[in-house]
Amino acid sequence: MIKLYDTQAREKRPFTPADPKRITMYVCGPTVYGRAHIGNARPAVVFDTLARLLRHTYGEDSLTYARNITDVDDKIIAAAAEEGIDPAVITGRYETAYLDDMRALGVRDPDLAPHATAEIGPMIAMIAGLIGRGHAYAAQGHVLFDVGSDPDYGALSRRDRDAMLAGARVEVAPYKRSPGDFVLWKPSDEGVISWDSPWGRGRPGWHIECSAMIRAHLGETIDIHGGGLDLIFPHHENEAAQSRCAHGGAPLARYWVHNGFVDFGSEKMSKSLGNVVTPRELLDGGYKGEVLRLALLSAHYRSPLPWTDKLVEQSKTVLDGLYRRIDGASTGAVDGTVVEALADDLNTPLAISRLGSIGDPADLKASGSLLGLFGGASEQWFRGAGDSTIDARVAERTAAKQARDFATADRIRDELKAEGVLLEDGPGGTTWRRA
Repeated sequence: MIKLYDTQAREKRPFTPADPKRITMYVCGPTVYGRAHIGNARPAVVFDTLARLLRHTYGEDSLTYARNITDVDDKIIAAAAEEGIDPAVITGRYETAYLDDMRALGVRDPDLAPHATAEIGPMIAMIAGLIGRGHAYAAQGHVLFDVGSDPDYGALSRRDRDAMLAGARVEVAPYKRSPGDFVLWKPSDEGVISWDSPWGRGRPGWHIECSAMIRAHLGETIDIHGGGLDLIFPHHENEAAQSRCAHGGAPLARYWVHNGFVDFGSEKMSKSLGNVVTPRELLDGGYKGEVLRLALLSAHYRSPLPWTDKLVEQSKTVLDGLYRRIDGASTGAVDGTVVEALADDLNTPLAISRLGSIGDPADLKASGSLLGLFGGASEQWFRGAGDSTIDARVAERTAAKQARDFATADRIRDELKAEGVLLEDGPGGTTWRRA
């Protein structure tokens, strides 16, 4: 049985889907205005791992997993204006970059990837419904959600209203009935991306996007809603409120699952703080995507993850050892102890540690695959696409040995070893791998 920590309940709960043949999961995806940093990669890796576990448990076709793309946003508009190009160029560029980076980390594409700009109709319909139910109001070209109309507002974050207002960046505006009311629709300046609506030409607020897309693609109530810890308030609180009020009290999600921050030891990693490192920088620096994936899974998903060079190097060492053990193995059965660890609120550190005690290489390979590891053969892991320079030096050493010039052969071997290349002599000749 899978157990998940439900943020709203503040406890681990047995996971019981509404329909085991159609499990629904929605995760807040990227706002595509810049390159993703390693902290942005954590939810992608975490929920990809959860998706793998759900499919392993309930069947490959049991899960419908949606991860949205926010492709209309003030930051996108600002980035496009700075370059003097259309916002679609910015969003296309960084969506492609995001997908490339996440795929390099072994993250499978979600089943659905709704884009905000393609879902304006459902958003307008939901906003109109909220106005009709008395939960939203139009004022000066804006439409705002009336927080006071929802007696359950705050149930997810468990803060009282005054504390929520004190802890949030609340825009004070004369057209608001209450400072905590949040924007569902807002007018756009001349020349800025916008759509026609019953309240004037404009664009949606951030929070309404997810609620409308969830209803359009997955239904009024989904099984799992995921995202980073920083989204609990205000984003997910506001999502939950507007969906609940639009659907006569039906909850948006039956389980709310949130991952912790990646940090440099003190503050969370964020573009606004400037303390970021991107997967692309690490990949271009020579680290394989699986190394970064293992590093992201090395701490429990709800815990902070301090990102250090040592963590990445340790992850590489662990994977080197595991790849040596699965060399030449076919794929066997997933070890039950690994499944057990993952089923206990996605305890990836325990699951990773249990890989080390699996004796059968075929079972080890299958168990690692459940974590999104072992995407290639051992030879490929150690040698990559090969290296013609190294091949030539190995051939030179072989020729030296055949000429009984052992001093030259030993020198080449030692030089390669100093560069992190290990030679292995066998009946079929000499092979090499990176240390």
